[in-house]
Amino acid sequence: MRSIAIINQKGGVGKTTSAVNLSAALAEAGYRVGLIDLDPQAHASLHLGVGPAPGEADPKPTTYQLLTGDVPLDEVWQPVGENLLVASSHIDLAAAEVELAGVVGREVILRDALAEMKQDLDFVLIDCPPSLGILTLNALSAVDDVFLPLQPHYLALHGLSKLLQTIDLVRRRLNDRLKLAGVVRCLYESGTRLAAEVSDDVAAFFQEAATGNTAWSDVRLFETPIRRNIRLAEAPSHEQSIFQYAPQSAGAEDYAQLAKEVIALYADVVNPSAKSSILPLAA
Repeated sequence: MRSIAIINQKGGVGKTTSAVNLSAALAEAGYRVGLIDLDPQAHASLHLGVGPAPGEADPKPTTYQLLTGDVPLDEVWQPVGENLLVASSHIDLAAAEVELAGVVGREVILRDALAEMKQDLDFVLIDCPPSLGILTLNALSAVDDVFLPLQPHYLALHGLSKLLQTIDLVRRRLNDRLKLAGVVRCLYESGTRLAAEVSDDVAAFFQEAATGNTAWSDVRLFETPIRRNIRLAEAPSHEQSIFQYAPQSAGAEDYAQLAKEVIALYADVVNPSAKSSILPLAA
């Protein structure tokens, strides 16, 4: 299994859109995928139509209970089509920062939950909140790799140094396998000179930053840009991934191509299993 955190502390750059649709694309390709929504806004959960329904007598546990209530991850998963499970979020997760303040080992709760998981998955993707608090630290402590979605404009690199420092700190103190593995260009406008110039700047930035044995020394700028596409913006209101909502759209084409790059990146460590896709979920 390969675990990937999708992170950017700047909002509105395509983070959740990428988490949802890359997960869906990998599932469409035959890989068993788990998507963990660790953002209290629960946008990934809403995008795919999962989460506790208003007035539900016995609601399904969410990532809030996972982090604060000692609920195993296998009880949080909800199926969304073939090969795709979602651990949904809830607004209560915003209180986790305070509730976990005095808990010993609060940064590694998610890591332990993944280690105890019974589901045999090929990929686990985590949609992180747009901040660098305890929720993001849990994600960074639990995963192998980080994907960074960036919008190609001149503010794209703003705050990036802080994120790299956080990744490096977690790598040194909590998770020595952690690395920044990929950068995804989102909301890309291919007809503009600005997009090409900023893409070159991003590539140059990481080339200069990749000195020594750092967490980002092997980072890959994915060749596939995710073009700005209205269908991607419409899909969440229909509680569907882009492959369900508009499979012939440019957005579906881009995320399918990005998934091929991700599959190639992990070809040596992840292979789709020949056995049945997902174990029965806990009742």
